[in-house]
Amino acid sequence: MRIRELLEVLQGKVLVENHGLDEEIPLGGAADLMSDVLAFATEGTVLMTGLTNPQVVRTAEMAGINVIVFVRDKKPPPETIELARDSGMTLVSTAYTMYEACGRLYAAGLPGRGRIKIENGSW
Repeated sequence: MRIRELLEVLQGKVLVENHGLDEEIPLGGAADLMSDVLAFATEGTVLMTGLTNPQVVRTAEMAGINVIVFVRDKKPPPETIELARDSGMTLVSTAYTMYEACGRLYAAGLPGRGRIKIENGSW
């Protein structure tokens, strides 16, 4: 899926554009726990989150994430926007909840990472 398609599916608004709208996004994911992002994100994943603090951008940068979608029409503070500009991150906002944003992207063909094996061996 391309960023342009993501914007259409989510009726998203670009807050910071550091990537062309035709750039490909291979996977989608969602988290409000940045430790989960570090543990499970794959490079190039688009991150849906309700958090807007600068730590989200720092974590995404460490995980190789280039696009962050803020759900529930959340607007990041100026320091988050400035850090995203400096880090080359694209920021998007959507009015959808995280659940609905993920469902819409999945239904439109954006895959997630898939099942993650839990410590006890079950799925």
